[in-house]
Amino acid sequence: MSDGTVPEGYTPLIPGGPYLASSGPLYQRPAPDGGVVIALRVAEKHTNMRGIAHGGMLVTLADSALGRNLHLTRQPSEPMVSVNLSTDFLGAVKVGDWLEAHVEVRKHGARLSFAECQLRVGDRVVLRCSGVFAVVGPALVNKEVPEG
Repeated sequence: MSDGTVPEGYTPLIPGGPYLASSGPLYQRPAPDGGVVIALRVAEKHTNMRGIAHGGMLVTLADSALGRNLHLTRQPSEPMVSVNLSTDFLGAVKVGDWLEAHVEVRKHGARLSFAECQLRVGDRVVLRCSGVFAVVGPALVNKEVPEG
């Protein structure tokens, strides 16, 4: 389905922050575990010089999907940041492809949470990513981080 339509069950996702907002439009649908599947229709603005989806854009989508799902499933919910991402690129993504980010939460610890993400075009896995996220205190939320 590369005609620009949005599959049934998806609603617009209002992303946090200007960087992710410029990556969209993004969509979401509920996932069975209380999280969400995040998706987008790959556009020209998402491509590299070879005309396929830029690796940085793919990692951005995976990182954002991991963070959102960890936030939604952590009880109580707390602000988190990426600590580590390990990514494998498995296939190319073309303009017009419907790209979905499917996340599986592995563990929520006291300070760290762990999850895995697959980016898929249909049944084809094009990227896999594992992530570690850390809970941050309220002092770092929406404030500058001191240097040093």
